[in-house]
Amino acid sequence: MASLQRLISPAHIAVFGGAWAGNVIRQLQKAGYEGEIWPVHPSKTEVAGLRAYASVDALPEAPDASFIGVNRKLTPEILGALSSRGAGGAVCFASGFAETESDASHIAEAGELSGSALQQLALEKAGTMPFLGPNCYGFVNYLDKVPLWPDEHGGTAVTSGVAIITQSSNMAITLSMSKRALPLAFLGTAGNQAQIDMCDLAMGLLDDPRITALGLHIEGISSLAKLEQLAAKARAQQVPIIALKVGKSDAAQQATLSHTASLAGSDVSADALFERLGIARLHSLGAFVEALKLAHDHGAFDSPAIASLSCSGGEASLMADAASQTCLTFPDLTTTQTTRLAAALGPLVHLSNPLDYQTYIWGDEPVMTEAFAAMLEGPQAVSILILDPPRADRCDEDAWYPARDCLIAAVAQTQRKAILLSTLPETLTEDFVAPLHAHHITPVMGLEDGLAAIEALVKIGAAWAAPAPLSLPASWASSPPAGSLSEDEGKDRLASLGIDVPKNRTAATADAALEAAKDLAFPLVVKGLGFAHKTEAGAVRLNITSEAMLAETLASLAAPDGYLIEEMITDPVLELLLGVTIDPAHGPLLTIAQGGIYTELLDDKVHLSLPAHPDAIAEALTRLRCWPIMTGYRGKAGGAVTPLRETITRLCDHVLASAASDSPLVEIEMNPVIITTDRAVAVDALLVTGQPPSPSKGA
Repeated sequence: MASLQRLISPAHIAVFGGAWAGNVIRQLQKAGYEGEIWPVHPSKTEVAGLRAYASVDALPEAPDASFIGVNRKLTPEILGALSSRGAGGAVCFASGFAETESDASHIAEAGELSGSALQQLALEKAGTMPFLGPNCYGFVNYLDKVPLWPDEHGGTAVTSGVAIITQSSNMAITLSMSKRALPLAFLGTAGNQAQIDMCDLAMGLLDDPRITALGLHIEGISSLAKLEQLAAKARAQQVPIIALKVGKSDAAQQATLSHTASLAGSDVSADALFERLGIARLHSLGAFVEALKLAHDHGAFDSPAIASLSCSGGEASLMADAASQTCLTFPDLTTTQTTRLAAALGPLVHLSNPLDYQTYIWGDEPVMTEAFAAMLEGPQAVSILILDPPRADRCDEDAWYPARDCLIAAVAQTQRKAILLSTLPETLTEDFVAPLHAHHITPVMGLEDGLAAIEALVKIGAAWAAPAPLSLPASWASSPPAGSLSEDEGKDRLASLGIDVPKNRTAATADAALEAAKDLAFPLVVKGLGFAHKTEAGAVRLNITSEAMLAETLASLAAPDGYLIEEMITDPVLELLLGVTIDPAHGPLLTIAQGGIYTELLDDKVHLSLPAHPDAIAEALTRLRCWPIMTGYRGKAGGAVTPLRETITRLCDHVLASAASDSPLVEIEMNPVIITTDRAVAVDALLVTGQPPSPSKGA
């Protein structure tokens, strides 16, 4: 595929069609597009007041960009003509392609191509010429005044700003209508992503230094490899990516055999994937917009420390309580801050962070500027001034402008990062905050959305400070399960990796099991094979201490597939679950949890998207509530930390490496892994294998 530059920033545009083409032309003229516009229509001599050309061949030259607003049958032919002429790219507006197959039987009866077949034809006709869609509204480039767009939009020209890409055209319109002072530089829709997907478009936009942040509204991820490449490019250029990921993967594996699957749903794997790649995921449109504004002004934050000041104790308490639900912290005031604030505010104001500076200095601009500057000079990553001006349609807000202007002056004096935040979204208006972006002060509308946005930029900063994320193998792709290995087969496979498993023997009959057990040392564990959940089936017997007890146990234990006899691991420090599941949309997910039969009940777990650095695995372990037991709780002996980390690393490495083998793993669970003072032993194991994967799209 050729570069997207001509398509995104064209010197001339061809517009195909009638009514929709007219809409595009009017949007281009309204935006002040300075290039040439060439309507194309087979019978009209004029469209929207401009001379029309009869065909692609009749155009003065190959257009940089085209909007194809004709029916689905004609779209592939126009793509082919444009490609042959050497055009720069196109937007395919028509629907009725691969997004719907509901009319397949009707189309077949009529002798027409199905939607999928028509989309494939469009791909073939376009060749290497890039195109967006089909089933796509197009884009609005506010930097160069290029709305290749057939409808209303709410943005305006900017010199730099954020780019938003969405798979929903209606969502794009909604976001453009925001009244939250969002500096929107590019708004794009991806449609069916037949050729250009969201990541392709985003990577093309990153070539423009005027793009300060990327916002992705994601309904589905078409290529993990491309998402990894996009995250790496954004990290290298220090451009934050904010994601609003909606829905759950339809293709997510519905495994029911393991505890791991019940702990790790598709949404969990999406969170883990974005965390691994340094992409901040948010769950509301409001927080999504606020995070993009912060990213535009400040980039990522290098610390969770914040400072807050307001002229009300109620607001200070509200801020403290809301921030307690996030990773954000309030560092104590420094000696210098305390001295300066005391001089500015007087003896009646209690000095703290969050700070209620009260109303003694309200309207005294030199003193307010000094107080704000003193607060900004602390060790925090960003400072927040809470301000809720009165509604301008009923009240006089003039008295609130000095507070805004004093913040501007304090930032100019200190060169520190600052936010003007309202507790309610509607109390800050675009008119009131209009000067702020020019002074690198972010107007943030709404306390909860604002704190979620700040936390998102803190997490991006932490990800950028850590080692760059590892990438999945080029051959990686998910594959459907083919079947489970028996427990003894699974343990043999684990043992071949250097993972510690109990010494064991298998036998088809009770008599054979008695004989096989002579090679093992008491106490023993006896398991009946052939059950998905052996404990629930009553097929596990522990602490067998003699041959007579073993014989009695075997006689009472029904086992459809025979018996597994193994040495019992005694004196455990802790039991853990280690598992990996494969989400087709988001890749492999490692789950570490407190193990045993109460795994779901205890709900003590952490997740990591794979591949993961050893340091990330080590840090994840410390987030378990049960982790203090491993370090020696209340004077008791601790567990074998190094063998545990080695076991997890070997497990993860094997899952990833197996993707290119004849027996790839699509799910694995070791539960429990018994941690002793010197061992980490997998005493139960479930391994599910799948078909060998084919290279994923974009890999």
